[in-house]
Amino acid sequence: LGCTARAGRLDSPRPAPPHPTPRVQKGSARRSRQHRAPSAADPGGEECGAVQCSASPAQTPQASLRLRPGLLLPAATMQGLLEPEDYVHVLGPKLSPLDELRSVCHATGQEDAFYLCNVDDIVHKMELWRRLLPRVRPHYAVKCNASRVVLNTLAALGAGFDCASKTILLVWLMLQSGPSHCRPQGEIEEVLSLGVDPSRIIFAQPAKPATHIRFAAGRGINLATFDNEEELYKMRALHPQCRLVLRIRCDSDDAMVCLGVKYGCDAERDAPRLLRTARDLGLRVVGVSFHVGSGCREEAVYRRAVRAARHVFDLAEGLGIRGMRLLDVGGGYPGDPEDEPVFRKMAEAINSSVAEFFPSPDVDVISEPGLYFVSSAFTLAANVHSKREVRNEAGDLESVMYYINDGVYGSFFDVLNRRRFHGLPLEAHGEARDAVPSSVWGATCDGLDKVEDGVLLPPLELGSWLVYRNAGAYTIALACGFNGVPIPKVHAVVSTGTWSQLRDRAPFTESHFVPSLATGRRHTSASLADPPRRLTLALQAPASISQTIMESCLPMDCRRGSIFDPAELAGGRPVY
Repeated sequence: LGCTARAGRLDSPRPAPPHPTPRVQKGSARRSRQHRAPSAADPGGEECGAVQCSASPAQTPQASLRLRPGLLLPAATMQGLLEPEDYVHVLGPKLSPLDELRSVCHATGQEDAFYLCNVDDIVHKMELWRRLLPRVRPHYAVKCNASRVVLNTLAALGAGFDCASKTILLVWLMLQSGPSHCRPQGEIEEVLSLGVDPSRIIFAQPAKPATHIRFAAGRGINLATFDNEEELYKMRALHPQCRLVLRIRCDSDDAMVCLGVKYGCDAERDAPRLLRTARDLGLRVVGVSFHVGSGCREEAVYRRAVRAARHVFDLAEGLGIRGMRLLDVGGGYPGDPEDEPVFRKMAEAINSSVAEFFPSPDVDVISEPGLYFVSSAFTLAANVHSKREVRNEAGDLESVMYYINDGVYGSFFDVLNRRRFHGLPLEAHGEARDAVPSSVWGATCDGLDKVEDGVLLPPLELGSWLVYRNAGAYTIALACGFNGVPIPKVHAVVSTGTWSQLRDRAPFTESHFVPSLATGRRHTSASLADPPRRLTLALQAPASISQTIMESCLPMDCRRGSIFDPAELAGGRPVY
């Protein structure tokens, strides 16, 4: 399943085999299965509808490929096959994500830590956002969690994207994980590879390297933030046509991570000078952005921030700057289920503030939520591979040290920032009254690799699993694989109702969806790292996949006609 780098960045393609076999490329679920022999006019050897499937990455046309109205994919992104983490497992009507998690944990040979991603949760979050903040268009902060299933789902739901870096093809990742895991690592290229139009991307990085600015200009990214004078001179030299958004500082007093210490100018002291400089350089400033801080729970800060943005709009008008029509209210919104009341209060504060200071519908309002969309969608399962009992001089048990196959150099990096994680045993081997003081340690040799300390856990046997809820935000994104400990893979699940709505929404195709392990119809003894049968089915028989899902997952009365009414999605919540 080799890849010559999806974005065409590795310049040493493998020699073609004597009789090249046409490669079926990503997004090819509806293409013809008929292969044509290679010819001089058609060196690729197969034509699948409107898309040319080439036998070698070097033969792929460089022009964009149109798959359906409104979807343009760069030809380079069509080179790779679907990878294991691209798949979404469709749950049967009586199965839950927990059933699938248990099925994966109990699969023969499966010991690596992994994430279970519930796609329905992401869809629900989008529906809730659009209901509570109808005027605010979300641009997902890719830095929070760039898992392919997250980007695919949000792209299919029409979200925009907040990106902060260009493409970096990490050769070490290819060497460590195998060529099938060689995919674009920069946020902009990762999003563009989905077929997302560049107009749906904001380059939300106020301090950008010159190479990143050139890259954005070459990819048609024409909206970016700034907060200093030097950035304006760089933009004038490298991307003069870009529409610019001035980032101001307005910090919440209770944010977990205060971003104003690094980004954002003072609306009173700095904004007038920066606006004049932009005007004199002939640059277009089109709006104002702010970020009150990650993990903010204070709703009153949004009125202060929106009022400050209004002040900057008025300054621009006084300086003769026309066309200020964008307000970016930033990110940091809570995403855990228990924090939904807090989010609702924030939404009320944003709505009332925008209505007060920006009543004109000519002003577009966007946002940059990250953890809001992914926090509760991901559950981490880690395996207990070792343990040590700590006893006092009398031989009495004082505590137990458990060692899991993840840690602070993986999913739990934020422990170093005082974030608390609490694992729950998937299957306890004792009573709650038998719980003893315990600590949970990571897999590396570093003595600082401690995940939990001073927690009460029931007795756990080797091979037990600890489950960590709300694990989608800044976990997998911060993992580095130190000591060679593998970064957990993502196993995505979706209900039949949501599947019926997403399977025809680009960038998803029917090839992305396979029956869940919990159905018992296939892969009951396969590990996450061993997907060849699913991959073969996805590549060679996309039509049969849909049929298999319908036979194994859907109730009998749903197989004869339409699958689900949109109103039934996620328990009666409509999908966009």
